[in-house]
Amino acid sequence: MSNHKLLRFRSFVGVFMLLCIVLCSASLLEAQITAGQKVVYRFDIKEEIAPPVWLRTQKAFEEAEEMNADLILIHMNTYGGMVITADSISTKIMNSTIPVVVFIDNNAASAGAWISIASDSIYMRRGARIGAATVVTQDAQALPDKYQSYMRSSMRSTAEAKGRDPNIAEAMVDPDIHIDGVIDSGKVLTFTTSEAVLHGFCDGVAETVEEVIELYGFQEYILINQRLTTLDRIIGFLVRPMISGLLIMLIVGGIYFEMQTPGIGFPLAAAITGAVLYFAPLYLEGLAEHWEILLFIIGIILIAVEIFALPGFGVAGVSGITLVVTGLALAMVDNVRFDFSGVHAHSILVAFSIVFTAIFLSLISSYFITVNVFGHQTRLFGQLALDAEQKAELGYTIIDAGMKSMIGQQGVAVTMLRPVGKIEINEMTYDAAAETGYINKGEQVTVTGYINTQLIVRKA
Repeated sequence: MSNHKLLRFRSFVGVFMLLCIVLCSASLLEAQITAGQKVVYRFDIKEEIAPPVWLRTQKAFEEAEEMNADLILIHMNTYGGMVITADSISTKIMNSTIPVVVFIDNNAASAGAWISIASDSIYMRRGARIGAATVVTQDAQALPDKYQSYMRSSMRSTAEAKGRDPNIAEAMVDPDIHIDGVIDSGKVLTFTTSEAVLHGFCDGVAETVEEVIELYGFQEYILINQRLTTLDRIIGFLVRPMISGLLIMLIVGGIYFEMQTPGIGFPLAAAITGAVLYFAPLYLEGLAEHWEILLFIIGIILIAVEIFALPGFGVAGVSGITLVVTGLALAMVDNVRFDFSGVHAHSILVAFSIVFTAIFLSLISSYFITVNVFGHQTRLFGQLALDAEQKAELGYTIIDAGMKSMIGQQGVAVTMLRPVGKIEINEMTYDAAAETGYINKGEQVTVTGYINTQLIVRKA
């Protein structure tokens, strides 16, 4: 056997042995787990409750189910967030076949309290808090009662399903509820750790994740932490409502400026980039369906046809705008193909609100830039806009010098002028209008003037 073949054989044997070692290690690990150790899957909720957290939660439950985990542990520290996202996460927890516990590291306020109550067990660190679930605006102002009513009923039903006092859960939302020995009316309920233990909203006090697992009753266990890839983090960033809104503004602004400039250039490239960054993460996470992306593309085509091929603005333009808005909004909604049965109406309303707001802001800012930046010849954009004024006294004119030379020449009417028609002069045909009355076909005419590219004539 040659040296070359011998080296290749040794390489093959080495790779084969390495593969065997890996497979044996995996088998031993599996045997070790099945021999009595429990599998605990842990992931964190330590930020605002928003779509990225919902995507991470879905990923966590899928991975926990794939590895047949015995327990899912949520390590929480949040001041709350979006009600829609909290609704999705709490529903996921309540429908889980794997027990779920929440470890409140410091705060479980608002949406965080709802998610915690949905779990099978709650553990809190000393000094932690849970409650204050009133629905508020961005500036911490309470929303109208119709929003509070939905939150109250959600907290009540979740507490009832998990064997916790529904009145206490409702008092975390409604300041008008009075419970003897717990809360006076006029205040929104928030529990400390000791208060939560006393009233059944905390199953134990722990300082670490390991203590939580031991209090739950697992002595021999393997703790597996969720690991997010760089792609997961990028997707989580791009699907944030604020970022989605900015990307929609980029799409609309790019299209707007592309329509204001000749040819194909940077604005169109910016719009395409914005569309890719908007739809790609939503598609990868299973939110955007093929047909929703197709609606957006067809809408853009219809708008282009209306602008460049059809006069005025009619059915094609309106249909195009409708499809674009619908495609952008529904891409944010967690529907399955054409099935919206599991989608809350409020989430659809929020999606359309984000799209309409982003489009409005984009059009307003684009117009402002066009008028106040391009029009004022700033240094930054001065070379991108035509700012020279072509004055008639300097010799600029839209009049064809050849038309002026036609005055006084004679020709013949090749059609009847009533008062507009055609005449022929020196075997060349021109558009013409009779100065007064009608001129019959074949009559001699004299050019007396012109308007734009049309000659003015009278009978010779």
